[in-house]
Amino acid sequence: MEIKSVDLKNIAVRQSQYPNDKRPEFLLVGRSNVGKSSFINTLISRKNYARTSSKPGKTQTLNFYFINDLFYLIDVPGYGYAKVDKSTSKKMGMMIEEYLKNREELKHVFLLVDYRHKPTEDDVLMYNFLKYYNLNITIIATKYDKVTKNNRIKQDKLIRDTLKLEENSDFIPFSTITKKGKEEVFAIIENYL
Repeated sequence: MEIKSVDLKNIAVRQSQYPNDKRPEFLLVGRSNVGKSSFINTLISRKNYARTSSKPGKTQTLNFYFINDLFYLIDVPGYGYAKVDKSTSKKMGMMIEEYLKNREELKHVFLLVDYRHKPTEDDVLMYNFLKYYNLNITIIATKYDKVTKNNRIKQDKLIRDTLKLEENSDFIPFSTITKKGKEEVFAIIENYL
């Protein structure tokens, strides 16, 4: 897929602020600092379009990136960051849940986990939460290039076992450095367009 246009179209905290043009939407979820902004920038072939930050917990809204005038990538607040106070964390959780429960345009969810580590308790909770809503989910294992070839089979198994992924579950190792996984993600998106 060639990316011709990208526009941060809507920044939302409630349903009334979502786009209403009925285009397919693809949600990106993951814990703070897992690399959602870098993932977006790699997909859209732009260096700093989605702001990457050394401070986790920066995103506190639903950010709707309109791609090629065809579909949206939606970045949501990361979870599991201790420095966000409880009431803010609860508000962000409710905002994401409202989106998940009511959004017919949502076609697929990409759950980003850090390939270098065992998925956290929060990752497992999020995966089960998404499954509860019967959503189409692909696990994106970011920072793939940071794990040596000798350890990759072990990491694949650790992630699959921790999340209790079924054999046919979508699981894509992803690297912003080598662009590994980018074509597979686009193939999933193109399926819905």
